[in-house]
Amino acid sequence: MSLSIAVAAPFRHARKDRLKKNELVYFLAFERHWMTIEQANLLLSRAREEGLIEFEGDMVRPLFDVSGIEIPIGFKPSSTIFERSDPVQDLIRRIADARGISQGQTVSELNQIIGDQFDGNFTAEASAVILAKRSGVQFEDLLPALREHLMKKA
Repeated sequence: MSLSIAVAAPFRHARKDRLKKNELVYFLAFERHWMTIEQANLLLSRAREEGLIEFEGDMVRPLFDVSGIEIPIGFKPSSTIFERSDPVQDLIRRIADARGISQGQTVSELNQIIGDQFDGNFTAEASAVILAKRSGVQFEDLLPALREHLMKKA
C-alpha cells in the first residue's frame, strides 16, 4: 500500500495527471527527502512492474486514481517499499478478508480447486484468480504481478 501512496504523492502535490520522470525523482529524493535518486528510480521501476504507472516517452502516467489514495500526514515510506510482494499471497489475503475466513481456509480452497477440478494441472495464480472471481473480490490490479510471478516460475 505504501508503494501506491509514494507514487500518488508527487501527482497529488503537482495536481497533474502526467509528470516527467525527473520531476518524480526530484519530488521523492530532493523535495521530500524520502530516498536517494537510485531508490527513487528503483521505486518507479517497481511501480511499473506492479502496473501502477506507465511511461509515455519521458512522461509518467499513473494507472490508478491518485485522488482516491489517502496520504497520511507525515508519511514517509519505509524500506519495505522496495521489497517485492508475493501477488498470490496478496490475493489470498484479500479473499480471506472479504469472506471473513482465515488465510489457511482460503489456501485449502485454492488447493481444492487445483486438485479436484483440474487434477493438479493448474497453477496457484490461476486458482487464486478463479476463487477471487467467485468471491467477488477485485483482482484486476494484481494481474500484471501475477503474470510476472508465473513467468518467473516457468
